[in-house]
Amino acid sequence: MPSYRSLFRTPEFTPLFLGAAAQTAAQTVGGLALATLVYRATGSPLLSAVSMFGPSLAQVLGATFLLSGADRLPPRTALAAVSLAFAAGTAVQALPGLPTVALFAVVLLLGLVASLGGGVRWGLLNEILPKDGYLPGRSLFHMMSGLMQITGYATGGALLTVLPPRTCLLLSAALYLTAALVLRLGLSGRPPRVAGRPSPAATRRTNALLWSSRPRRLTYLGLWLPNGLVVGCESLYVAYAPGAAGTLFACGALGMFAGDVTVGRLLPPAVRARLATPLLLLLATPYLLFSAHPPVPVAAVCVTVASAGFGASLVQQERLMSLTPDELAGHALGLHSAGMLTLQGVSAALAGVVAQLTSPAWAMTAMAAASVSVTLTLATAGRRSPATAVPEPSYR
Repeated sequence: MPSYRSLFRTPEFTPLFLGAAAQTAAQTVGGLALATLVYRATGSPLLSAVSMFGPSLAQVLGATFLLSGADRLPPRTALAAVSLAFAAGTAVQALPGLPTVALFAVVLLLGLVASLGGGVRWGLLNEILPKDGYLPGRSLFHMMSGLMQITGYATGGALLTVLPPRTCLLLSAALYLTAALVLRLGLSGRPPRVAGRPSPAATRRTNALLWSSRPRRLTYLGLWLPNGLVVGCESLYVAYAPGAAGTLFACGALGMFAGDVTVGRLLPPAVRARLATPLLLLLATPYLLFSAHPPVPVAAVCVTVASAGFGASLVQQERLMSLTPDELAGHALGLHSAGMLTLQGVSAALAGVVAQLTSPAWAMTAMAAASVSVTLTLATAGRRSPATAVPEPSYR
């Protein structure tokens, strides 16, 4: 398995990595600022949660109509355009007096754009790196995401104590613009991986092909459902502890970083392959303690321990790639990303509704219990589903 250092000697890996880092920083600062802005204006846990994770709700539309572009568009152009769209949309959200309806329209439009970006990025990563380099490469991206979230949420929380949320949104827009420049100038002009024009019909055909295998279906559900339900818990940090939400998000990112390092570099393959279900149970179980309404220090410990379970995603992605033709890597990974983010958005909205009816603490407990139940159900189904051969792709 390649070392982390060797990955940075691979052409184009570094600009792709740096561009993603800038985007993650922009997302964390901007998401926290937007959730705070909405919560201060409305006092609603539901609207606060949806404002932060609402772009995920549009991912299902992108997965249905746009995802064929993940393998059929030039990667450099597509990635730079996505970052520019986010820079413009985030700047619009910072406009004074923007009606709430217009703000949420921008949120959903950006989610539609994001559904394409994930497939293009991870498909390009799979193309840049050798076959045995994808897992350490994705692990490194996960670790970077954790570090940038720790920095972004901590910095965003500090900035929101001295600056208005709209100013923080403008800072986020500047970071997205930086990402666009890094990607445009640092990546080479690679051709699309698959010939043909992106279309809704091509997207539906490839989705059907990917979904036709039962082992792949179970892998996708494992990537989407338990993770998404726990993100519903995370979406209520602002409502649970308005003055310490940045701290909770940073602790979650720290736990995720630890889990990714452990899974990506420290565990041998034979052990790693057996840990998906235990890690998913770890991801949800600590949130059950929120039924006791723990103080912020205890809540921070629970969040940190739980977030190490996000390392399960690396195990599941490795399995997904072993079940998928190379020609469909971008589309397959884009479907994973779009489905995961869609379920995160749905879970954030559901958690917000439950919190409106009960309390943020009880809503977090309910989402965690649902995640545990889904994980155990999928584990039982997976034991009855041996791996099958990868089907040949069809582009007609």
